[in-house]
Amino acid sequence: MKNLYYILQITSVFFLFGLSLACDDSKKISSYHANHWEDHYVDPEAIGTKSDSLQEGKTYLSIYSHIYSFSLEKSQNLTAMVSLRNVSATDTIYISKADYYNTKGELIRHYFKKPIYLKPLETVEIVIDESDEHGGSGANFIFEWSTKSTTPEPLFEAIMTSLRGSQGISFTTIGRRID
Repeated sequence: MKNLYYILQITSVFFLFGLSLACDDSKKISSYHANHWEDHYVDPEAIGTKSDSLQEGKTYLSIYSHIYSFSLEKSQNLTAMVSLRNVSATDTIYISKADYYNTKGELIRHYFKKPIYLKPLETVEIVIDESDEHGGSGANFIFEWSTKSTTPEPLFEAIMTSLRGSQGISFTTIGRRID
């Protein structure tokens, strides 16, 4: 009987410890890792010396952190997978900003400390977790980029997905040049 008492005490401690971890609101957002881009950073001054031969642009990409289902009172969170793609088979491109905004147009986060480069045909991704509700139904990205004038513009796309049981939803958005 004494052993059963100790087993119940130990089980209770593990249960309470697990419950305290489950209630921790400081969950890391996997879409933001400060060191994720370090192997793609480029010195901003190096781009500046090439600026005479580079064209610059800005692209807007819509993102949906959630969508409404049946009414405004019921919504479904989504995972957003954002692709930053260099569609050139020969030239490197530079992306100097990837800024994420919420439905109200407020900046949520910057994704780069410095400009990054993408080698020919390279793709990098940003993932907005399904649990990250900061963006809302009208979230968006603004990307600033540079390429040679003869190089195709980069492609920015997003795929939003959600799975519930055996049901799934997915759709895409494509970036639009705004400058």
